[in-house]
Amino acid sequence: MTADRIARIGAAVRARMPSYAERDAPYWEAAVAMVLRPAPASPELLLVQRAIVEGDPWSGQIGLPGGRRDAGEPDLLDTVLRETREETSLDLRAHGEVFGALDELRPRTPTLPPVIVRPYVASLHVVPSLVLSEELAGHFWAPLDALFDPANTRPARVNARGVTMWRDAIHYDGRVIWGLTERILRMLQELAG
Repeated sequence: MTADRIARIGAAVRARMPSYAERDAPYWEAAVAMVLRPAPASPELLLVQRAIVEGDPWSGQIGLPGGRRDAGEPDLLDTVLRETREETSLDLRAHGEVFGALDELRPRTPTLPPVIVRPYVASLHVVPSLVLSEELAGHFWAPLDALFDPANTRPARVNARGVTMWRDAIHYDGRVIWGLTERILRMLQELAG
């Protein structure tokens, strides 16, 4: 049963201490939500497609709900709760439960801004209709079994800030999931078994 699998993922997240990135300047912080829901064959993960916005390094990409920490927010949990609500209308506390955080990522490449991303894993008990903000072009639910199937991982030609490159990616239903989102999904895969 997929609810049991989600419960096991939640227990694994709660049982581990995430590692945190170094806070050497310059940097800014962000948080993203890995939102799971039960489904008949495999738990499903909410993925979003970012709207195309000039100057946004993640413009048009498949990602997770979330975003930048606002000044005055006490911690990144508050950030992920606010950002998920603003982008999708999901209230992670009212509609489900946040299990905890995975390891932070801090890419240090010239194509990305100096961001530190903390992924949170959550589960929904109630799945309301989503209302997307203008930051998103769309959303979809993807079965974990399909995302983690080795047959769906292969190189993809991607473009970031005008640079075209080949990267390992997850291919699902005609979509390409790569970069930070793909790396975050690999962390979840290790816990989900």
